[in-house]
Amino acid sequence: MDAAGAAQAILDHFRAYRRAFESVTAAAGQRFLSADWRGVQDASARRLDLYNVHIEAAVARIAGEPSGTAAFPSGFWLEAKERYRKLIAHRPDGDLAETAYNSVYRRAIDPDFPVDDDLFVHSSFQRAPPPSVDPVFTTYPTAGGVASMLRRMLDEQVGELNWQDLDRDLANILTSLAEAGLDRQGAPSLEVDVVNSLFYRNKGAYIVGRLRFGERVRPFSLPLSLDAERKAYIDTLICDEDELSIVFSFTRAYFMVGSSYPFGLVEFLHSLLPNKKRSEIYASIGEHRHGKTEFYRDFLRHLDRSDDYFEVAPGIKGTVMTVFTLPSYQTVFKVIKDRFAPQKYVTANDVRNKYYMVKSHDRVGRMADTQEFENFSLPRERLAPGLLDELRAVAAGSVAVDEEVVRIEHLYTERSMTPLNLYVGSARGAALTDALDEYGNAIKQLAAANIFPGDMLLKNFGVTRHGRVVFYDYDEICYLTDVNFRAIPEATNMEDEMSADPWYSVAPNDVFPEEFRRFLFGRAETKRLFEKMHGDLFDPEYWRDLQRAIRDGQVIDVFPYRRRKRFSARDAASLARLPQLSVETVASH
Repeated sequence: MDAAGAAQAILDHFRAYRRAFESVTAAAGQRFLSADWRGVQDASARRLDLYNVHIEAAVARIAGEPSGTAAFPSGFWLEAKERYRKLIAHRPDGDLAETAYNSVYRRAIDPDFPVDDDLFVHSSFQRAPPPSVDPVFTTYPTAGGVASMLRRMLDEQVGELNWQDLDRDLANILTSLAEAGLDRQGAPSLEVDVVNSLFYRNKGAYIVGRLRFGERVRPFSLPLSLDAERKAYIDTLICDEDELSIVFSFTRAYFMVGSSYPFGLVEFLHSLLPNKKRSEIYASIGEHRHGKTEFYRDFLRHLDRSDDYFEVAPGIKGTVMTVFTLPSYQTVFKVIKDRFAPQKYVTANDVRNKYYMVKSHDRVGRMADTQEFENFSLPRERLAPGLLDELRAVAAGSVAVDEEVVRIEHLYTERSMTPLNLYVGSARGAALTDALDEYGNAIKQLAAANIFPGDMLLKNFGVTRHGRVVFYDYDEICYLTDVNFRAIPEATNMEDEMSADPWYSVAPNDVFPEEFRRFLFGRAETKRLFEKMHGDLFDPEYWRDLQRAIRDGQVIDVFPYRRRKRFSARDAASLARLPQLSVETVASH
């Protein structure tokens, strides 16, 4: 196959991937309406696998074999890239198409010798974005009143729904706008821009947009839920950047949202979340592979404008991973060690599989998303001597060092957080109480989503900038339903009771929750405080009850906002006035 044929083959398989991706995504609305929550989980995992299927098919077509590498003549890939650039120049998803090309290239060639000029290291759409097609959002003026605008917007964006009590929901929205002070921010000029697709995830659907008061902008989101009778209701109003950032957090599963113009959708969302990296926004809408590309491009730009050194990450060193960071960048880099501590009964391949399990599972806001890289290069001059010594000592099999570059064969990147053990060690009063409560809630929500962390030590959890506690060490993670939770048998004699070793048999999947009291906390005060809030975690029956619920097919409700934010049923008196209400009269309603 010549270079022109290779370019066309990559585009053909990229088109097939996009059709399959969009087909799974388009069915999200029906899954929501039919409350097919198991189908939601299955579709998320199925969509995640599509990329590899189509990339491998492209590699096989070009290289003539399903895997491995083939010999290509000099200049083959440079010509293929230029031909491909012309093929995708007018595609609205051209940015994603570049990532597909890069993936095929890196799998088709000898992985030790990639050539940057053969890759889209920098996007060809830097100066001019991909051409737009369908509009990303619709603008709704409020000249006729906020309530009538909301009715019109819901009718156009959501369509026919069996509402539980729409009048009540509209009253809740209007009251919440007043409580947020938005009834006093230049009401005559208020317009609402709403994305032309719903965002589906877990058991919810989200209307996402922005409130514009002239030059002032506030994010705007309405989460929709279904009750047991499949009647729809609006669960809350989100009109704060930090709150919307949590909805789009790197700790949550990817949204299902239809978009013929991903670049435009990401730009719109970035206008609502300017502190969130575009790479994270791409990932949040299911384009995690292109999110990886955007991360790498942003990383290269950051290296050019910074001068600090990569160094060993603070905290207790891991037994499976060595972790380092660049202090000026909000990312940690994790490399699997050559050898693990004796108490670790996993292999490097096991660890990779567990990280993939996390990516394909519902993370319920409690597990950090990661990006996986191969042959990741760092400038040697930017590595602190202690870090280079550490990599050579514990991961020499994965690290190649020359005079200018340190190349790491396989690593993961992850958003940096404050290790929970360090946070708890210095926290006092309300800060300590909140952190411990979050820690317990994180364990419970993971468990309800059929995830058992395995190693629940505080060092394996982190605290985000929003104060949420998140699990990030996955080498012992497993499905909750695979664990055998047992009570510790009573000792039959004093000799057994005084023994340092257990007097009872222990199988590999046995867990004794009573033991959590002993090893999770160092300070007695911390242990007592945690037990007061989450003492049920020490009871084997608590875990067994969750297992029974999961096996019975129950899917938990996971809200990406505080429960206190949820609407309660409010007095629906005088709702006949709603169509005439404007934002100026909300406060008096």
